[in-house]
Amino acid sequence: MVMTTRIAALISFASILWFIPPPLSITLSTWHLFTIFITTIISILFNILPIIAAAIIALAISVLSGVIEPVKAYAGFSESFILLIVAAFLVSHAVHKSGLGKRLSLHIIRKFGHSTLGLGYSVIATDILIAPAFPSNTARSGVLYPIIYGLAHDCGSKVGDNTQRRAGSYLMMTSMAGLTISSGLWLTAMAVNPVGVGIAEKMGIHITFGSWLLYAIVPTLIAFALIPWMLYRIYPPELKETPDAPQKAMEALALMGRISRNEWITAGVFLSMFTLWALSGIFPIDKAAVAFGGLGILMATKVFGIEDFRSQGEALSTLIWFAILFGLSTQLAEQGFMNAVADHFTQYLHNLSWFSAYFILILIYVLIHYLFVSQSAHLLALFGIFLAIGIQAGVPGELMAMMLLFATNFNATITPQGSSCNAIYLSSGYISAREIYIYGGAVTLLTFLIFIFFGTPWILALI
Repeated sequence: MVMTTRIAALISFASILWFIPPPLSITLSTWHLFTIFITTIISILFNILPIIAAAIIALAISVLSGVIEPVKAYAGFSESFILLIVAAFLVSHAVHKSGLGKRLSLHIIRKFGHSTLGLGYSVIATDILIAPAFPSNTARSGVLYPIIYGLAHDCGSKVGDNTQRRAGSYLMMTSMAGLTISSGLWLTAMAVNPVGVGIAEKMGIHITFGSWLLYAIVPTLIAFALIPWMLYRIYPPELKETPDAPQKAMEALALMGRISRNEWITAGVFLSMFTLWALSGIFPIDKAAVAFGGLGILMATKVFGIEDFRSQGEALSTLIWFAILFGLSTQLAEQGFMNAVADHFTQYLHNLSWFSAYFILILIYVLIHYLFVSQSAHLLALFGIFLAIGIQAGVPGELMAMMLLFATNFNATITPQGSSCNAIYLSSGYISAREIYIYGGAVTLLTFLIFIFFGTPWILALI
């Protein structure tokens, strides 16, 4: 009864929004697309519909109502980075099945396993160390996910037996949040970072690898210190202290014995993928093809079998909902909705101090990510516009450019679809879409405040 009432309220909201005359310079078709998109997001946020059901219904309505052409609505299914998510998720299953993920997680527990909080810090630290060699947070999540999955299992936290909140939910959420700051620490940690630097260069703002790292180091370290702790407080694991865990990990490693054939094969494939993903920032190597190649080798060597496909329905589910939401978001941007909203809000900045204008612009840039299903699409659509407006409002160009680039990374956890890497963690079953909206939003707020109030004076001191 309650669910029926909520669905009826959602339909009423969508109907009212559908027939409201479009504001600004937005066309009727674009307004209808926005109505479909925002209704989908609300249904996910308030747990009215599962994310895949909401996405499928949105796709059907968009096409049947003529709001989007079919070829554009289905375009997300051919995006290589979405296919990379699916392939990386399947490879991650092989890492776990072979025992390699368990072995790696036991080594981490042996070193840092005295508490779940310590494991949270070690997960982000690992990410930060490998980030400069990985121009893709999705690829890094493919590396980190099986390790975290193994850590959760070794802490007695599994999906399906009501123990996911014991440790796994916290570790998954912490790792997902950690990717947002590791991607902003290094110029080479995210493919879109050099794109933004290139746009800024054309506007007379010169940013190097060294200057980027120098600008990022202080706010990133503060965020690194606070994010695991904050999540530990607001999204706490049931298992807090694990004083015996390091010794038990050593005993478990001894029981596992020597590395098995399947572990050796998986390790070889994993390291090869790691290397090729790292080199993709230098050479024209397609990351999705690397992941599918690794999966193919694992299948050929029977480490990953046909029966494993049948047990990994989450991969197909992820492909469907993420591709659909990406297609809807891309069409909103292409039809000018994002630019219209940005132009409308920024026209009120003329009489403000440069800091007030700067604060509002960065806040709008972060919040508007609720409408994007790609950090790259977000940056390409709005980075240049917001940078130009900020400079006109008197904001120092280098400060404005760097903060927009940082925001492109730290806003990723604001929604389940805010970054492609989120899809892998959501598919684990340890965290729900609603929890990402709530706790991912809290992480985004924290990092926004850190970068504004600590990052801003730090960058100004260096300019």
